[in-house]
Amino acid sequence: MLEDITLITGASGEIGQALLRALQADRVLALDLNPVNPALDGYYLEFVQGDILDRPLLEEIGRKFKIRRIYHLAAILSATAESDPLLAHRVNVEGTANMLNFARAQIERHNRSVQFLFPSSIAVYGVEAKEAQEPVREQDRLMPTTVYGAGKLYCERLGRHFVKQGSGLLEFRALRYPGLISAETLPSGGTTDYGSEMLHRAAEGRPYRCFVRPDTVIPFLAMPDAVRALRELAEAPSLPQQVYNVTGFNPSAEELHQRVLRHFPTAEVSFEPDPERQAIVDSWPAQIDDSAARRDWGWAPKCDLEQAFANYLVPAIAGRYSKESN
Repeated sequence: MLEDITLITGASGEIGQALLRALQADRVLALDLNPVNPALDGYYLEFVQGDILDRPLLEEIGRKFKIRRIYHLAAILSATAESDPLLAHRVNVEGTANMLNFARAQIERHNRSVQFLFPSSIAVYGVEAKEAQEPVREQDRLMPTTVYGAGKLYCERLGRHFVKQGSGLLEFRALRYPGLISAETLPSGGTTDYGSEMLHRAAEGRPYRCFVRPDTVIPFLAMPDAVRALRELAEAPSLPQQVYNVTGFNPSAEELHQRVLRHFPTAEVSFEPDPERQAIVDSWPAQIDDSAARRDWGWAPKCDLEQAFANYLVPAIAGRYSKESN
């Protein structure tokens, strides 16, 4: 049996790939339905291609590995979840229940603690009249309007239930992420993907039709900060709450457009709002309050909007497409 293993579900996704890079020194077991990018070979101890809904597979993993920490990232993202709610329920809710049960089985098998890290979302909130609102705290406006958000909120509460009903050895911690912008991976079905898509299309020299209005405002976080927040949450000592907001910057879609033009002057961006996705984004807060994370475990983003573009997004994305064209 291999011991002291960190399990990452959804390892081939946006957060999963970035987390694999960050955890290279750890003993990582990667699990995903899809193969991991070959460029990440060597960043994990072993890869299992499989489904979190496959209970016999999870039982087999449980017999072979002694898991100490689980980053449960596998999920159907927001836009895809709205188009196929039954699939979203199976993967996002039943899959999370399976993984929590897996963690409990590990505790019973080895009689030691297991930490469960869960990426939640600002989709748990439901708001009105954004321009009149204060930053939303963790306990505020928990009225999700989407299948994705409702599932995330339910899973937060399910995690709390498993902790409450357990032996005291399960530690459940969750981050409510804002929109994430990544340079390393392509957008893959999130409602906040317009930030990343705008940049990637500009670097490719392709026109982009943005699916939200120019005045749309939601909070974002650069992927390096998102991964660092998850790792810092995992390493923090005893905490007074289980769920935390984290945020970085709050640009409008037009501000993102202007930033893109500053670095890619020939970029072609048009705004053609999609009513369904616009309604989803309009239900999310323009700002979230992450003061609890700052107070309890010293969270602070390293990238503001300027730094995210100049030091991370533009160099990495431009480099990616210049290599592909050579």
